Amino acid sequence: MNPEEVRYAKTHEWVHVSTEADGAKVATVGLSVYAVEALTDLVYIELPEPGRQVGAGQSLGEIESVKAVSDLYAPVDGEVLEVNESLREALDSLSDDPLGAGWIAKLRVSDEAGLADLLDYSEYQAQCEEG
Repeated sequence: MNPEEVRYAKTHEWVHVSTEADGAKVATVGLSVYAVEALTDLVYIELPEPGRQVGAGQSLGEIESVKAVSDLYAPVDGEVLEVNESLREALDSLSDDPLGAGWIAKLRVSDEAGLADLLDYSEYQAQCEEG
């Protein structure tokens, strides 16, 4: 996926929103290239449980590197529909393809207004340059 085609949370998660046949919005969530590069050497991921309700800004799980343990945050309100189970055994895909095979979870968006709080690519790049 092209980094300019997704939205970003200030906490470094990316979001790609699609619309299901029933009109529901589904947000695929991953960790940005910037965050993956900052963490380096990933060793463990704790994924959320499908069916769990989360609010924007709440912890979805954790990612651990040799440098630190960091929370993964929900960028929008919703229900966890699916998680990328393959990350448990192949965490390298998060580093190798963070905007593709490295996706973390899919959420059924419960409050679409939260999507407006996400940053576009240029806004996110500016945030990363400041930080």
